[in-house]
Amino acid sequence: MSDNNLGSANRDELRRTARDGLREAPGLLLTGPAGIGKSHLLDQLAQQALARGVRVLRCSPAAAEVPLPFMCLIDLLEPVSDETVGGLPAGQREALRAVLLRGDDPRAAIDGAGVHLAVLTLLRRLCAEGPVWLVVDDIQWMDGPTAQILGFVSRRTAGLDLRVLASERVPHGQPPAHAGLCPAGSLQLTVPPLNSADLTRLLEQSAGAPLPAATVREIARLSRGNPLYALELLRSLPAAADRTGAQTRTPTGTPTDIPGRLRALLLDRLRTVPEEVVQALVLASAAARPDLTLLATAGDASVAVHLETAERLGLLRIDLNGQIRFDDPLIGSALYAEASGQARRAAHARLATAVTEPVERARHLALANPARDEGVATTLAVAADAARRRGAPATAAELSALALARTPADAGPVRAQRRIASAQYACDAGLWDDARREAQGVLNEEEDPTTRIRARIVLLMCAGQALEGEGRLIAEGLVEAAGSPALEAQLRCWASDRDLLAGRVGQAAVEARRAAALAEAAGEAAVMTRVEALTSLAYLQRLGGDQDAETTLAQALAVARANRVDHLRLWETLSTEAIFHLHADRLAEAEASITATLDRFGDQVGVEDALRAQILLTDIRNRAGDCAGALAAARRAAALSQDIDGLDGPVAYAAAAAEATNGSLDRARELAEEGARSAQQDGDRFWYLWNTTVLGRVHLLADEPGPAAAVLREVRSIEQSMGIVDPGIGRWHPDLAEALVGEGSLAEAGEFIDEVSATARRLGRLGVLAGLQRAAALRCLALGELTEAEELLAASIDRLRQQAIPLELARSLVALADLERRRRRHAAARRATDEAWELCRTAGALPWLRRIEQGRVPRSGSGTAEPAALTVPEQRIAALAAAGSTNREIAAACFVSVKTVEASLSRVYRKLGVRSRTELVKTLTG
Repeated sequence: MSDNNLGSANRDELRRTARDGLREAPGLLLTGPAGIGKSHLLDQLAQQALARGVRVLRCSPAAAEVPLPFMCLIDLLEPVSDETVGGLPAGQREALRAVLLRGDDPRAAIDGAGVHLAVLTLLRRLCAEGPVWLVVDDIQWMDGPTAQILGFVSRRTAGLDLRVLASERVPHGQPPAHAGLCPAGSLQLTVPPLNSADLTRLLEQSAGAPLPAATVREIARLSRGNPLYALELLRSLPAAADRTGAQTRTPTGTPTDIPGRLRALLLDRLRTVPEEVVQALVLASAAARPDLTLLATAGDASVAVHLETAERLGLLRIDLNGQIRFDDPLIGSALYAEASGQARRAAHARLATAVTEPVERARHLALANPARDEGVATTLAVAADAARRRGAPATAAELSALALARTPADAGPVRAQRRIASAQYACDAGLWDDARREAQGVLNEEEDPTTRIRARIVLLMCAGQALEGEGRLIAEGLVEAAGSPALEAQLRCWASDRDLLAGRVGQAAVEARRAAALAEAAGEAAVMTRVEALTSLAYLQRLGGDQDAETTLAQALAVARANRVDHLRLWETLSTEAIFHLHADRLAEAEASITATLDRFGDQVGVEDALRAQILLTDIRNRAGDCAGALAAARRAAALSQDIDGLDGPVAYAAAAAEATNGSLDRARELAEEGARSAQQDGDRFWYLWNTTVLGRVHLLADEPGPAAAVLREVRSIEQSMGIVDPGIGRWHPDLAEALVGEGSLAEAGEFIDEVSATARRLGRLGVLAGLQRAAALRCLALGELTEAEELLAASIDRLRQQAIPLELARSLVALADLERRRRRHAAARRATDEAWELCRTAGALPWLRRIEQGRVPRSGSGTAEPAALTVPEQRIAALAAAGSTNREIAAACFVSVKTVEASLSRVYRKLGVRSRTELVKTLTG
């Protein structure tokens, strides 16, 4: 049985794979956990088959029916008429009618062999009339006698127009137990979790209206893409509030918040589990990092035996080092929620005696003793601070919330400080509802201006990219901060960020400059605020084309050094330094700067800062021609984004940019459009702009110059309205110039190239200037000015070689090849094209390779097929193989199985007429 795990592929692709595979394969087995969508996919395939005239016989057994013999066979053959059954040979006819309860004597003895032969004969006769599908949903619940018959039939399907389709509930990481009931050679597909786009569509279709992004993200995080879990979580939310977005509340993910219906679904498998095993599982669910040694110490020696029983039942996995992992993470939460309060407190009390780590011990002590106690609260507050410093924001948030809950009601200022700390820690961990609740509580109850402004800043942090709607929060804070330069400076920094996201670059710079002056006046009390304000001002100066930007950034670093600012607080400044390197195409320095910063900060980097670093690395590596590295950074950003809110625009931008160079243009277009929509909903013009630049490039790569020009004209208009001048920031200008040439707007292209080239020369943006020279050459080609085009391309290629921007160099070489073909210099055209192809192959830029292939000049006398004959997945696998990757490495990079890689390489060899990897390399590299 061939295995194909589609990873995060969308459901349309999965359905196509199944449908196409069934043209050759005699069967299909869909595997995956409960609720993942196996039944839905089976139903879709069956409906499509019915529409094509296939006879579909199906059954959907349930656990309660396992003891009932032949029940599944009765369901399968229910549509088959008595007349058809009556046409079987006499012995077989009577045997089959008896098990189907259609015989005259219900007490008649059943001939087992006769039933097997009767079903096989019946199916052969039905197949003679037309194709037949046997569809079994939840094959694990099939009764034993029917399973024996299905296995008997499946071993004898050769020559029959018969397909056997089944689904089996298989826990993650485990093999199917019923694959032998499908014919040999059947296709096996693991149904993956829904990707973010599919999950959003499912939830909004169920809700009947768009949902707040925070709600969707939290449901996605908790459900892990399981559609059944996601729908149950959605149903647990207040209908009016969460479907209008007027009062957003999201599931918190704490164990006791698992909805009752979902809890019942998760715990259905535990109905027959012995009570002592369930108690051991509850103990494991109460531990942060359960392992056999810890739980045996907290309980007794029998706990390990009970957990091993649970492992045999498929409820959890015990690693070689004794670490325990629930098969489904939500099962542990459901177990904990289902246990009584007394049982939970007892479990935590036992664990508190067993753990030695102070932070975890403090947590268990607090959960074992719900009473308010200042001593316990102090211990928890200290533990929360320690967890935060060691880079565990979720643990810090939980401990801080417990410290607040255990603080006596009459603790006064201490309680207020713990409440604001709880809000800040929750914000760090992405628990936005908790953070908002506590911060708003501080605003409602406290009068101290410093504490109130700290609460306002937490609320501003919770707003994420959607700061435009928080003007009142800032304005009221400025009134409260009157007379305190340090407090006012902090709020002016937020006002600057708000103006930037809304596209008011000039006003943002005014606010940043004002914040820096206020912080300087405040002296030592506002040193860090001054550093932050100068960093923001430097970035805004860069946007506006002010050549003092790097001087301002150097001033920020000098202030930090002079005041011995802890390096942990310089993340934003050091990241901006890397961004400046990128803008100036100092790509090696940019990569070294951001990776050194990440290494220096280690696990102490907050989730949001780490995410932005990965987005920056995506940009740097794309520009430097490290497409695989860019894709890895974008995927890391996507993974980090599950822990925070309000960053759809940035994350979608990174994913779209990576896909545009190392994946699918269709997927890149989808991501860029999604990111632009999300940013627009948040009032975030900044990330709307960057997503739109990717969309323009995708149109250009797809040979759609008209749409590309339309999109990039909008980008130009937005940048002009925002006050962005430096062309090194967005680097979309050569794309617009080429699109204008491609659609025939040659006069507009000429004016645009001249205007931006002057700015690029003034600011030293040589990479952008080289791209504009290429666009100018293409304009000359369109006008028939071949000599001028040759001079411009020579200058562009020379500059791009010096700047080490490989993909832009490849584009200029492709343009040179076009010029050489026009002059009938085919050897020169082939050399330019081959160099461009090699640059893109080395970079792993698949969409670019496909564009180059369209104009590649074949070598005379070549007896092999060109790589353009390969499909897109085959091109990628061939390129990786030619680069020296092993089959396992290729499988990991392409998210397919090793068997799929082997089959794909066999097709590649056949299409290209080669017999080894050595010949493959020669064919692809010429």
